[in-house]
Amino acid sequence: MKQLFLLRHAKSSWDDPGLDDFDRPLSERGLKAARLMGRELVARDWLPDLVLVSSALRTRDTWRLVAAELPTHPRVALTEALYDASAADILSQIRQADASSGSLLVVGHNPGLEDLAKQLAGPSSEAKAHKRLEEKFPTAALARFVFEGDWSGVSSARLTHCLRPKDLG
Repeated sequence: MKQLFLLRHAKSSWDDPGLDDFDRPLSERGLKAARLMGRELVARDWLPDLVLVSSALRTRDTWRLVAAELPTHPRVALTEALYDASAADILSQIRQADASSGSLLVVGHNPGLEDLAKQLAGPSSEAKAHKRLEEKFPTAALARFVFEGDWSGVSSARLTHCLRPKDLG
């Protein structure tokens, strides 16, 4: 069984209005939330084999803080293709993942990430998780999916969890 995790970057700072969107850092709240989500991945033993990270600063920083909490060091690929990506673009990146990876974490942006999560959530999804996803997929939210098959063919999966930092801490 494959596990797919979709993690929206943590809350970014708007303190410097002159910064390009790509270069915005995390806010204090975002720093805390990213660490919290890293600890939650460890507590649930949801350790990715492979991580795809948008090359924007806030996604790289989110991953750096999550990774600091992990006991393992998964393979990581930074990619500009995930920045400002549509659901279809993100899914294309997922479908190209190494077939030997049993669990994949994607750290990206809305609206593409949320749109993809809603698109992937199949009919066997957990009702509570699906309801949370439909309500809101805020910064540092994590959606967990499981499915049988290969990354190259994923189009629908079972949403098992939709975690938001405010629900954890």
